[in-house]
Amino acid sequence: MVPVDAAGDQFAILPIQMPPVPSFHETALHEVRIRRNAPKIPTANDSRSLFLKNIPADSTEPHFRAVFTALVGAGRFETITFEGEDKAAVAIDPARAVKAAALARKRKRSDVEEEEKAEEEAAQLPEIWTRRLYRSSSTAIVLLADEKSVQLVLKAITKLQKTKKYPVWGQHLSGDVPLLGAPWVSSHLRLSRANKAEIQKATHAFFNVFNRKEKEAAEISKRLRNEPDEDGFVTVTRGGKGTPANQFEAEEARRKMIEKAAKKKSEMKDFYRFQLRERRKQEQAELLKRFEEDKKKVNAMREKRGKFKPET
Repeated sequence: MVPVDAAGDQFAILPIQMPPVPSFHETALHEVRIRRNAPKIPTANDSRSLFLKNIPADSTEPHFRAVFTALVGAGRFETITFEGEDKAAVAIDPARAVKAAALARKRKRSDVEEEEKAEEEAAQLPEIWTRRLYRSSSTAIVLLADEKSVQLVLKAITKLQKTKKYPVWGQHLSGDVPLLGAPWVSSHLRLSRANKAEIQKATHAFFNVFNRKEKEAAEISKRLRNEPDEDGFVTVTRGGKGTPANQFEAEEARRKMIEKAAKKKSEMKDFYRFQLRERRKQEQAELLKRFEEDKKKVNAMREKRGKFKPET
């Protein structure tokens, strides 16, 4: 085992005392690596979040809430997001809807957004596991109340290396956590025999959402095709009014043509001799104008000062 006081890659080590279980009758220490969250794409909550690595396999939100409460007290811990939780089990968005949403984002009313969110939740299949297990070296992101809470947690972890009073895993749980072992497996077998009506309802909801997003994508494509470009022209694409299959490729080609024309126009600016002569004349006229203005300013300053009279 790595020494408790060792830390690498700017990670602090949080030792957690694992209580004995029927399959292993001795107490063990599990080391969780913790550092400030610094993702590649910054977010608004990075300053008050922590990145955890090597979390226990049976981790749950109540477990970590109890651990952080033991470190810095209650009220500092908000939530935790485990690895893979932000990914949907089944992708509902069709490919064309993803492209259309990237090209034209239209804000919807709050009631419409809530209704669509409810439809997408109804399209998910029923869960067949009461509790999730994580592989070795899994990660998670803890969201705390504020930035000061992050500093308090890191300081508390540093003090643990001296006091050796490590938090106990599963102690003082604030929520109901489903049991593992035989009850966990038996509940999985029971939930695997899902109700046919529930599966049929979720399947119908899935295709309703899928068809709605396909229709929205077609409407966005039609609107984009009918919008004129900067020069007032409407791009004609293959596929007719019903199926604008190459609309996105046409928009990209039009953007490249505009950039190419602008670049060519800048390169042809001083191509002819008369253009060079005109540009030089304009520069000389600007220099003379500025010289006359500076000359007037100097004369005005001299008149304001008056003539210098040396003492005799």
